[in-house]
Parts: sequence; C-alpha cells; structure tokens
Amino acid sequence: MMAKKPPKPAPRRIFQERLKITALPLYFEGFLLVKRSGYQEYEHYWTELRGTTLFFYSDKKSTIYVDKLDIIDLTSLTDQNSTEKNCAKFTLVLPKEEVQLKTQNTESGEEWKGFILTVTELSVPQNVSLLPGQVIKLHEVLEREKKRRIETEQRTSLEKEKESTEDYVDVLNPMPACFYTVSRKEATEMLQKNPSLGNMILRPGSDNRNYSITIRQEIDMPRIKHYKVMSVGQNYTIELEKPVTLPNLFSVIDYFVKETRGNLRPFICSTDENTGQEPNMEGRSEKLKKSPHIA
Repeated sequence: MMAKKPPKPAPRRIFQERLKITALPLYFEGFLLVKRSGYQEYEHYWTELRGTTLFFYSDKKSTIYVDKLDIIDLTSLTDQNSTEKNCAKFTLVLPKEEVQLKTQNTESGEEWKGFILTVTELSVPQNVSLLPGQVIKLHEVLEREKKRRIETEQRTSLEKEKESTEDYVDVLNPMPACFYTVSRKEATEMLQKNPSLGNMILRPGSDNRNYSITIRQEIDMPRIKHYKVMSVGQNYTIELEKPVTLPNLFSVIDYFVKETRGNLRPFICSTDENTGQEPNMEGRSEKLKKSPHIA
C-alpha cells in the first residue's frame, strides 16, 4: 500500500501571520491527535513545531493557536502500543505533565518523533525509521536550532548587560528627585494639578540630549515657564539672558531654589497629602525675571 502524501503547507499569508505571532522558526507541521492531562479525549489539531514549542491550531487555516506546549524540558519520548492499524502513538514525558500524541500513519509518527527529539536533545536520533531525505532535513533543523539558541542566549546576555550597565550608570549619575521622564505638556499638567508637591520639574529636553526646567510661578496669576539646560562637556548651562554654567544637575536645581529664596521648590511625588505649601513668588530673583529661552 502506498504511503499517504504529506500534508501541504499552509498558504503563505497564514504562514506569515503565524510567524509574526509566535516569533519562532517553523521546523515541521501536520495533523496530530493530542491528549493532554486535562483532556477527556484526543483533540484533533493542525500542529506546528516552532523552535522547541508545539503550537496547536483548530484547523489548517487558523492564524491564532488555541494551545501550545513547550517541550524544551522533555524528559523522555516513549512509544505506546496501538491496536489501530497504520497509527503511531507516543507519549511526551515532561516535568509537569505527560502528553499523548497520535498520528494518522506510522511514517508521520516517525517524522514527528525525529523532529521533536532533534530540537530537544540537539542531536539527530538514531532510533527512528526515516528515509535519507528526511534525515537530511533533521540535520538542517538541528543546525538552525543550534543557531537560534546561540542567538537567543547572546540577545538575553546583551539585554541583561544593558540593564546592569543602566543600573550602574544610575548609581554613578543619580538624578535629582524632581526629574521625570515627561513631555513639556505632561510637566505642565503635573504642576497645575499638584501645586502642593512643588513647582519645579526637571525633564528631558525636546532633543532628548539636553534638559529643561519647567516651573509654575504665582505672582498675579499662575504662569508656566520653561528653561533650557544644555549639557556642555561635563557641565550644564542654564540658558538665561546671562547664561549660568554649573557642574551638575543638582547644582542646577539648587540655583533655582536659592535665586528665588526658596519660592521655587522641587516637585516631588509623595503619598502625604500635606506635603509642601502653596508657593509664594514675591521674593523671586531678578535673574529669573529675565525672559529665558523657551525650552
């Protein structure tokens, strides 16, 4: 009896959608009967092996998987005796569950076992009955999976290194408590809605390389002003009519506080509703009366 023809792959559009959703390379696909620990009976799924994960779809044309199974920690794959003709049954033994799989013919079963063992053990199994062309495919998948894991490990390592470096930089270059990564509009809204928390915010400049100070002044009526703070070498220059250069951002904040005799206060979020008093700008400095460059 002639062996059944292998199932045709999903159309390209569906393939692209699945690749986008799973973000994993496709190694093998076909219909599988699946019985997980919570299933009463076998469920019929179009199944894809991507990386070391089995994705189950309700049918061949679905782009969204209904279930998935990570098999990277596969303990063993054991064959099960079946009374059904031309049918292969085997069990995936995982640390937290055992999953029973059944294929429609023995050849398909050998292929599934070959691909599953190749990606989980990172070696081509010797105890499966496959044709030379199928074995070549296993070797190709093996190399792809090795490469994928190396790239994943490198990417993860770089991300951890980046996080560690960012934490290190934060320790070496701590920011004033009134620094917030907000836009000009957001800083204005923060000062208007929470005057008791302070009236001065340090934020990133519009070019994301320099900084800006946003203040809320109360003289005749509340007013919002913005001052540019330029990073010049290791120093910072406040762009006033007569520019003022200071060694760090803490000194910049201190400058505004001292020059306004404490009427400008850093905006610091607090759970204490009584934090701070409404600012009094009557004693502000003549230097801050000058029209600054808009930041």
